[in-house]
Amino acid sequence: MNEFELKYGCNPNQKPAKIFMDGGAELPIEILNGRPGFINFLDAFNSWQLVKELKEILGMPAATSFKHVSPTSAAVGLPLSDKLKKACFVDDVAGLDASPLACAYARARGTDRMCSFGDWVALSDVCDVTTARLIAREVSDGVIAPGYEPEALEILKKKRKGGYNIVQIDPDYVPAEVEHKHVFGITFEQGRNNFRIDRELLGNIVTKNKDLPETAVRDLIISLITLKYTQSNSVCYAVDGQAIGVGAGQQSRIHCTRLAGGKADTWFLRQHDKVLALPFREGLGRPDRDNVIDGYINRNEEDVCADGNWQKYFTCQPEPLTGEEIRAYLDTISGVALGSDAFFPFSDNIERAYRSGVSYVAEPGGSIRDDAVIECCDKYNMICAFTGMRLFHH
Repeated sequence: MNEFELKYGCNPNQKPAKIFMDGGAELPIEILNGRPGFINFLDAFNSWQLVKELKEILGMPAATSFKHVSPTSAAVGLPLSDKLKKACFVDDVAGLDASPLACAYARARGTDRMCSFGDWVALSDVCDVTTARLIAREVSDGVIAPGYEPEALEILKKKRKGGYNIVQIDPDYVPAEVEHKHVFGITFEQGRNNFRIDRELLGNIVTKNKDLPETAVRDLIISLITLKYTQSNSVCYAVDGQAIGVGAGQQSRIHCTRLAGGKADTWFLRQHDKVLALPFREGLGRPDRDNVIDGYINRNEEDVCADGNWQKYFTCQPEPLTGEEIRAYLDTISGVALGSDAFFPFSDNIERAYRSGVSYVAEPGGSIRDDAVIECCDKYNMICAFTGMRLFHH
């Protein structure tokens, strides 16, 4: 197959639409089920690059959840704690620990469940049955992987009344070194971003504290590779082998840091004992529980604990999670890694990061206020590495 006709482009009025290879070459994909659209393929090809790169650098199966050409999270296949399993709604899955790929997916999908609603999934390895069963019960548009076990494929084909989008990609496909993009009838050309993100990139530690543990190296690499495929400006918090807060597409870097930090805080608070003990009504759907948990933690438009509201969600009225309890819980958190796709222009980013337990920072450096950023890191005994490499993605 050297081209595939799409129903429409980004929007229904944008026709005709198709994907194809220049020069008539074969596409490096096979569509095993469904009919992916324009945005589906943008998500698929960006997300595949992310998990492929994580697998190559860290040597572990990886998964990511994508929405509108940015990851909600990405993770490698480390086992989940009992609390994290419950927070990610996978505590009922037999054999989860035996599948590193399923663990990676459970982490990636469970990080920012509201943003992952209707996502695109990418898997670095052949999709096994456990991973397929996890995907099958979530609201999702499609998946891309280098292959599928026969039983796993049959499970996924039943999703969305048989219309679930399943794409298989050639894992050996290497794109051209020069890429093109058309905007307003004008062609842009640039060299492909093949910059390698690995341990050596973190060698220039500029803070007084230089004791960078290997777990932090792993998490900083996850953060930076995630940023490489996130719409800029972007900041990413990561811990325990997964991205826990992605702030994408903001014009101001502090807004990236705040947005990602708020998501990281919510991820931590989903594991708070009060949240894990919420008395949900039988039959309340997973997306509804996600919305209620977010409202309970962040006190959104609807007070889910108020009279007249709690009865819709719970078997009994839960005690609210107070601001004092939230701050006390988050103050116990440390060891979080933070990556930025460009330099921090002010130290306010470090101040905000500290409130979400950040201990390790990687950013390009090069600001006229680098000294202020380093001084703020030193104040909190953080470790900061200047990578010297910007990771803008548009």
